[in-house]
Amino acid sequence: MSQEIILNIASEALWTIIVTAAPLLLISLAVGLIVSVFQTVTSIQEQTLTFIPKILSIFVGLMILGSFMLTKMVGFMENLWNSFGEYIR
Repeated sequence: MSQEIILNIASEALWTIIVTAAPLLLISLAVGLIVSVFQTVTSIQEQTLTFIPKILSIFVGLMILGSFMLTKMVGFMENLWNSFGEYIR
């Protein structure tokens, strides 16, 4: 297996991780920002207030985007397994 193939697999794996994780991270970021603005406006300084909305939004995001994320991961693994013959040469 050449160095080029290994770097190609690694870059494809990192890209798959970024594509599958980014939607949930963006949802969490947006909800955290909204809750922080709400806390600032109302002067509520409760640290645990951000956890429940973030958990619920991540759960809803997983229900909506779960099939997309799973499809991306399965496609990456299928590509890896289908190219296995080329890797052992």
